[in-house]
Amino acid sequence: MSDNPTAGADVTSFTTALEEVSGRFVEGVHARYLAWFEAPAEFDSLRSSLAAASTSFIGLCLQIILVSGIVAGTFVLISRQAKPESAEGSRWRRFLYRSAAAVAALVVGLLVAQLLAGPGLPLRTLRLWTVLIVAACIMIFAVQAVILAKVRPEFRDRPIHLATQARDLTFALIWALGGLSVVATLRMWSAGPGITDLIGTSLVTIPTLVLLIRAVWRNRRTMAGSVAGHRPRGRWRAGFARIWPAIVIGILLFIAANAQIARTLGVALPGLAVLSSALMVVAIPHLDAIVWAWAQRGLESRSTSTAAVASRQTARLALVIVMVALLGTIWATPLAVGFGIDLRSVAREAFGVALIALMAAFLWNLISTAIDRISRIDGLPNPSGLPNPNMPRSRLGTLVPLLGAIGKSSVLVMAALSILVSIGVNVWPLITGLSVFGLAIGFGSQTLVKDIVSGLFFLIDDAFRAGEYIETTGAKGTVEKISVRSMTLRGTRGSLATIPYGQMGKIENFSRDWVTDKFNITVGYDTDIDFVRKLIKRVGLELAEDPEFKPWVLEPIKMQGVQEFGEYGIVLRVKATTRPGGAFAMKRQFYVRIRQVFKEQGIELPFPTVHIEGLQNPHEAENEPLEITPELKLAVAQSHTNRRRKKASTTE
Repeated sequence: MSDNPTAGADVTSFTTALEEVSGRFVEGVHARYLAWFEAPAEFDSLRSSLAAASTSFIGLCLQIILVSGIVAGTFVLISRQAKPESAEGSRWRRFLYRSAAAVAALVVGLLVAQLLAGPGLPLRTLRLWTVLIVAACIMIFAVQAVILAKVRPEFRDRPIHLATQARDLTFALIWALGGLSVVATLRMWSAGPGITDLIGTSLVTIPTLVLLIRAVWRNRRTMAGSVAGHRPRGRWRAGFARIWPAIVIGILLFIAANAQIARTLGVALPGLAVLSSALMVVAIPHLDAIVWAWAQRGLESRSTSTAAVASRQTARLALVIVMVALLGTIWATPLAVGFGIDLRSVAREAFGVALIALMAAFLWNLISTAIDRISRIDGLPNPSGLPNPNMPRSRLGTLVPLLGAIGKSSVLVMAALSILVSIGVNVWPLITGLSVFGLAIGFGSQTLVKDIVSGLFFLIDDAFRAGEYIETTGAKGTVEKISVRSMTLRGTRGSLATIPYGQMGKIENFSRDWVTDKFNITVGYDTDIDFVRKLIKRVGLELAEDPEFKPWVLEPIKMQGVQEFGEYGIVLRVKATTRPGGAFAMKRQFYVRIRQVFKEQGIELPFPTVHIEGLQNPHEAENEPLEITPELKLAVAQSHTNRRRKKASTTE
């Protein structure tokens, strides 16, 4: 037995409510079954009502068809006057033409209805169909505009797929709207519940569900591509895109089943709301693509404020919230009726949660947009026009991503706490527990605190920035990532080194302001040093004027003087002052050009030679060539090796 009487009472009440819902559902099914058998008698009663209004069933149908054709034809004829163009103004032109077409079709339809039918129910019926046909035309054009909006590059070479999807959905939409209009007409003429339910279920709900599922299944690859988005695609997004058509089919079946359950329990859902929910689920990827493109245009336009771009990005979440709200209404209505749940209180709490989510999404997108714009500005060429994709970021560009991560985390935590408060959860014990837990971590992880504090002071001192080449304790490379407690360096061979801030000692930065590179050139002892200085200066000036190296050069390459007297020649010291990262390629080109100039001027670059003593020609013939034996080759190689080892040990 359970020791908690409250839990037992809750289970008992839930079981009782479930039994009541089951009983009501069985009674509702039985009542609908019996009502369907009354459909023939109700149809005869409907014909009697039509005869009493001086019309017939066939005559009224012909009038409805005539009015519908005239209204739809007027709308289409005027709408086609706006030729599709790519200019921004043409969108407003098409919108104005279609608005005018809707107004004109409505006016023409009402006039034709006035001419065809006399006062009473026949006139009201034709007016109803006029309004419904205009609304149907607007909805059909809106669906086609959403699906055929070419905002995704992956569909620009395959417009036939989008056209097929739009055609299939249009046919299903025409059938559904026509069926809803028939049901509305039956209710206007006070037709019985049996015939209304029979036509609404067998000729509207089931065929519309079949047509929508057919449209989804035929165009499943197009829908999957819409959800997958732009390339490159993540693994999670690509996997979700593959199963999206199956999810849509499941949601459509869920919508139809819940609508029928609600009708069985005696609370019929509005047909237009059910249809709108189904269309929202099918078209949500295309709506998301349109809003995404709208947000991207604002992000790339400097005239659009950061807050406006964040609002556009937040509109994507608003679409999802609207879809969830529609589906939630359809799902919650049968439960609310069956279990006696107060929908108003649930709606108020859901509205509060949605509002908090929208505010959090807006702040999140505001931070993301600010970071993106600063990164775009920070990634532009510097004032000298240097086209360097690996240019180090500015101090602001380095700090903003780190501050953005902290800001996003704060927004996420505050939003979660606010949602818990809005649904009635006491968060103070949670906050107290987290505070104690954080204090325990602070005392137990002194190394972590040291890393965070050291990194904070490194960033305040502006010791390094993202994209700069630095050397620190045990590693050197380009700063690739800066986090709260560590920094990641990318070595010249591609290796990654993650170094906590607390383990970093001296930092040597090679990417600030300017760099002076000094290197040596060796010439023979019989070379004219002044002449060589002029040649080096000439080559340095030529490189400084070269368009490839001109943006880098601060001071051209020049000779400082004689460094030392080496073993093979005179060692000359040469230096160049450039912007960080510009000396490497220029030095390589300098070597190529100076060698060519030396060759043209007859200046030989010295190379190691070996003078061997003790090997005498046995015939003392000085002019005769000496025979190259294997022993002689081995002796020369050994002498050269010893000389190189001696020089290396002296250098170290």
